[in-house]
Amino acid sequence: MRKKSKFGSMMFTIAFLAIIGGVVYLYNSAMFERTKPAIMIENSGYWNLRAPLNVKIDDASGLLAYKVTLQSGTESFVLADEQFVAPQGSQALELKTPKRAYALKNSEVTITVEARDASKWNFLAGNSSTETVVLQIDKKRPYLSTISSSYRIIKGGSAVVIFKAEDDNMEEFYVETNFGKRFKAQPFYKEGYYVTLIAWPVTEATFRATIIAKDSAGNVAKSSVPVIPYNKKYKVSKIKLSDRFLNGKVSELSYAYGVDDGADLIERFKYINEDMRKSNEDVIHELTSKVSDKRVNNFPIKKMYPLKNGQVVAQFGDHRIYSYQGEVVSEAYHLGLDLASNAMSPIMSQNPAIVTYAEENGIYGNMPVLYHGLGLYTIYGHCSNMMVKEGDSLRSNETVAKTGRSGYAMGDHLHFGVLVQGIEVRPQEWMDQDWIRKSITDPMREARKLINQR
Repeated sequence: MRKKSKFGSMMFTIAFLAIIGGVVYLYNSAMFERTKPAIMIENSGYWNLRAPLNVKIDDASGLLAYKVTLQSGTESFVLADEQFVAPQGSQALELKTPKRAYALKNSEVTITVEARDASKWNFLAGNSSTETVVLQIDKKRPYLSTISSSYRIIKGGSAVVIFKAEDDNMEEFYVETNFGKRFKAQPFYKEGYYVTLIAWPVTEATFRATIIAKDSAGNVAKSSVPVIPYNKKYKVSKIKLSDRFLNGKVSELSYAYGVDDGADLIERFKYINEDMRKSNEDVIHELTSKVSDKRVNNFPIKKMYPLKNGQVVAQFGDHRIYSYQGEVVSEAYHLGLDLASNAMSPIMSQNPAIVTYAEENGIYGNMPVLYHGLGLYTIYGHCSNMMVKEGDSLRSNETVAKTGRSGYAMGDHLHFGVLVQGIEVRPQEWMDQDWIRKSITDPMREARKLINQR
């Protein structure tokens, strides 16, 4: 009798432990996960009703249902309502507003997203969650108006545009070209007006520029910049590489910058002319892409001629194609103006500037970089001595450096470069006071006059 009693107690204990174990197993199984669906409604707090409303719903056990509604006053619209037979993975929704909702009079709407997952938790009912956002309705596009601009822009050259941009919920505005470059504009003269220099790279076949303004509700306004493009032709130079040249400066540079000793002469040249050039120009483009947020009223820039009695020894925009033993091996564009005078001649800045860089930069050698405002920079390559350091403020007619043959230079000279927001442009334009007046300062003066008349 005692044996039966002990056996029964043992069986009861085993059964009880099994039940407890089963409960613990079920409690911790994925089937009974207790995390509510995660709902994300992408928004800026504003909506124009035309742009899709982006909603994402995630859940570990899969989704069984979701519903999205739009409420405005007493009116309600269902934007989405789905119920699934089998659990579904993450849902990324792009929801369009029903056309009849465009006539809503209220200035705000409430978006509610409800979701239920496939978990067996909550007595098999699953986990549910609800997310709600209130969005301000803004269906008005930003106001854009071009006030003044340069008459034309030459391939490889610069221009200026002044415009007005207004919106209560403005998010961003910029000038964008047909090749994807965005130019940042600075505040100009009075509230709501902006100015920027723009540029046409010598490597781009065509040029168009558009002012674009976007507000927080997704409304976009566009206005073409009325400058006439002039397609200037640039020199193409076919250069035959000699063993003497390759064994000279190229080998010297490749050794200095750690090119593989096993590389042949052409591999070394290609490294210097392509890889190293790109790396050095990336530094230049990064340095010269920055633009101030400060308001400007005018831009009293004087013509630049950094080397007294300097003679032009290499032109801007020269497309150089290199061959060796009858085969084309590399190419590059010369994106500055080379000037030569006496050895170690002083290099002067004719305009006030901030020194943003004064270090060695690969093929450009010792290279001061000056910022003149409005996104306009000048660089001075191949210098022997640099007379400035980063952070210096220069007045007009101060010595920047002395000419030399540092970097990829065959003789003592200055590589003079001008850049607009990271794009190399024709130095000749900025060395011509008449061009500066007609293309830059006159349009800005005309803009101030028109603004005062408003």
